[in-house]
Amino acid sequence: MTTDNEEGSMGMVLNRPLGKRLGELGGDFVLGPLASVPVFSGGPVQTEQLILVAWQSRPDGFQLHMGVDPEKAASLLSDSGAHLRAFFGYAGWGAGQLKKELELHTWIIADAPADLFDKPGDAGLWRSVLGAEGVEWRLLAEEPDDPAEN
Repeated sequence: MTTDNEEGSMGMVLNRPLGKRLGELGGDFVLGPLASVPVFSGGPVQTEQLILVAWQSRPDGFQLHMGVDPEKAASLLSDSGAHLRAFFGYAGWGAGQLKKELELHTWIIADAPADLFDKPGDAGLWRSVLGAEGVEWRLLAEEPDDPAEN
């Protein structure tokens, strides 16, 4: 998931869970409404920065909120049934960098399945999304990480 503007682009890695919940991090999250929010590694940039992301499917469309403050996140959870994830760090590109990488076909562009955020956020997510792009991509997605297991 990415956002883009004239200053650059940022995105979050969706399939690297840290196996923790916000409540396990201490501080204000221990007993609050966000204690059960799962924590992920969002990317290699500013890995000490915690970023809250909320999303919701509504009759008028899908809404994504990146960089939500904890108070607003708690409100979204209670008022609208939004889903939340917390990320340490993010992926980032300088101005024009992601656009150039896309033009060079460095990335595989895939439609996000409607249930993307309902799927477990682990290595299987990448395999599932890539595998849905066609037979060749499914073969690539199902290759073992260790070629010796082939």
